[in-house]
Amino acid sequence: MQMNANYTSLVAVGDSFTEGMSDLLPDGSYRGWADLLAERMAAQNPGFRYANLAVRGKLIGQIVAEQVDAAAALQADVVTLVGGLNDTLRPKCDMNRLRDLLDEAVERLAPSCKQLVLMRSPGRNGPVMERFRPRMEELFAHIDSLAARHGAVVVDLYGTAVLGDQRLWDVDRLHLTAEGHRRVAEGVWQALGHAPEDDWQSPLPTAVPPRWVARRIADARFAKQHLAPWIGRRLTGRSSGDNIFPMPVPYWDKAVCETHCAKIQCYGSWRQRWTDRAPVAFPHAHRAVEPGDHCVLCADETP
Repeated sequence: MQMNANYTSLVAVGDSFTEGMSDLLPDGSYRGWADLLAERMAAQNPGFRYANLAVRGKLIGQIVAEQVDAAAALQADVVTLVGGLNDTLRPKCDMNRLRDLLDEAVERLAPSCKQLVLMRSPGRNGPVMERFRPRMEELFAHIDSLAARHGAVVVDLYGTAVLGDQRLWDVDRLHLTAEGHRRVAEGVWQALGHAPEDDWQSPLPTAVPPRWVARRIADARFAKQHLAPWIGRRLTGRSSGDNIFPMPVPYWDKAVCETHCAKIQCYGSWRQRWTDRAPVAFPHAHRAVEPGDHCVLCADETP
């Protein structure tokens, strides 16, 4: 792998981890490691192109059905795929199906890009982590195998001790803080062959653990604000990603038509703002589809 690799485009595929939760900005939008990485890559390439297709709550089957074809069609230099962890956290998880779907995703994405990036996802130290660790490690072993077969880069976040530190996790105990996302961005940056800018694996300063009473108050707040709603969604078949659409894809060489996007249930309408945030501002300009544009996915001319 060359140092300071000159990549000119990036597409990110996945769930809430890649969407950017919980790197919350003052305006209420999320940023996250993928946006941070894209900003740094764009600084080296004025014509840099970026699309983040990730949506919170998505299972690997949904990622394959809704994001993979769209990502492959964009023919980006770099594609990142992080998915499957939501599946392992479900009470019932078919690991054989999970592996098969990951195989399908990688087999479709790897030939479409110069460099595919996979990850061993991080986990917050605690009882939930211990409960699901065997499934997670089975998933990660398969990711390692896929990477070896398809020439993908694997960023080992799971094996990075500091990312298990509870201080790098939001109060929902499912998503990284801004500092956690910054470290992940640096890890991927280095994995892509760029010179290190800091030590993303360095431990946090030693801190005095919170007292028993403070921990119990935090546990009660977590149960009320985050655990109970999560259980409610599982019981009713709902997802945190319902009615959430990805960032509109910027204008690459072609556009993506509304008709096709509706078919793959991915982008919604180009003329509809994304539910949570406006498109990220990079050197390129995001623009709506115009009459006469041709869809990058189906080649149909837009109305």
